[in-house]
Amino acid sequence: MRVIELVDVGVVRSGNSILTGIDWSVDADQRWVILGPNGAGKTTLMQILAGSLFPTRGQVTLLGERLGSVDIFELRPRIGICSSALSERIPPEEAVSDVVLTAAWGVLGRWREGYDLWDASRSLALLAALGVEHLATRTFGTLSEGESKRVQIARALMTDPELLLLDEPAAGLDLGGREDMVARLSKLTRDPLAPVSILITHHVEEIPPGITHALVLKKGTMIAAGAIEGVLTSDVLSDAFELPIIIDNHDQRWFARLGG
Repeated sequence: MRVIELVDVGVVRSGNSILTGIDWSVDADQRWVILGPNGAGKTTLMQILAGSLFPTRGQVTLLGERLGSVDIFELRPRIGICSSALSERIPPEEAVSDVVLTAAWGVLGRWREGYDLWDASRSLALLAALGVEHLATRTFGTLSEGESKRVQIARALMTDPELLLLDEPAAGLDLGGREDMVARLSKLTRDPLAPVSILITHHVEEIPPGITHALVLKKGTMIAAGAIEGVLTSDVLSDAFELPIIIDNHDQRWFARLGG
């Protein structure tokens, strides 16, 4: 089953080309990582995948629905999102349990919505799966960076989405937090019942085992896409970052270092 299909997608803002000629497809049994330097267009591409940005040109099909001919408010609940932009919109005084629970209604900040026992049970089960069930009564604004990221992923999974978008989930974490996050994401990406996941990162060390494919962007264009072993090479990433980069893989983990 095809989950994502982009045909000749381009985005122009204020006369500047942010994305150009993106032809890319994702199938249901794939797990992808998107890499590239700052300004490569990663966040813009993620906004298109979230249904929050329409391209200037080209055709976008998400979950079998073509952008421009589907009710976007019906499509968005089928897509789970974890991003710093979303985090900034969560009320700091909101209880952690409610941060996850309110995803069932697609809102931020609990008000007068009605939730049943299934909703409450699922939100707590997701917090437990991410190792933060003990934070359920804490307020979101008191969480550490790592705790906040795990709560956001639990929220993203609340509606049982068909597509999961993770925008730099390990950004800002210390070494322990990063490794914990990578381990949890690896468990998720290896689960055949989990949603198709698209991960954005700047660092190959943050790619969890279980990711099957990679897409590399440079200056708004795709320079490589396909099975991860064929894309995450020294040549490709040296081209993308315009530095001599050596890529290694040990025990299904990726590592980068500057070459001579």
